[in-house]
Amino acid sequence: MYLWWVPSSRVPPDGDRSMNTPVALTEITRLSTETNEGAEGLLGGPGSPRQGSTDDDEILIELVKALFPRKPYCLVEDWTIFKVDVTEDELQKIHAAGKLPLVLFAHNVRFDSQRRFDVGDWVRSTMAISFQDGFLFETWNTVYVLVGPGHEKSARLETIFSFF
Repeated sequence: MYLWWVPSSRVPPDGDRSMNTPVALTEITRLSTETNEGAEGLLGGPGSPRQGSTDDDEILIELVKALFPRKPYCLVEDWTIFKVDVTEDELQKIHAAGKLPLVLFAHNVRFDSQRRFDVGDWVRSTMAISFQDGFLFETWNTVYVLVGPGHEKSARLETIFSFF
């Protein structure tokens, strides 16, 4: 069993963030047992099927270069888009920051224009600033080109970031 630190507002008063605190162990148990919120459900469970691009990599590379000429890009497959569950107030803050409540996780990098990731690596994005044509997922730093089939799921932000 792997343990990880879960960012939370429930940090003990003494500031101890170790995994052996009752708060951390309770949070780990909660995350691993909630429906579609544990690691297996979050990454491997059912979600709404979505289809990314079916074009060849060369065509996709030329397209992303034309649409986003100075922005790094990354072709990914076996991906999931997480719709972040937020309150109306949180949504307004996200939009005020110029972002959308969407985060991408991909199990397989096919190509990265800046060579930040090796082929076959996994990647998790920051929040999107645009999502076009069902396969161009843009963040402040990168355009992710979604290739082939994927999924869409909902999850809390702290859950999404706690696993990656």
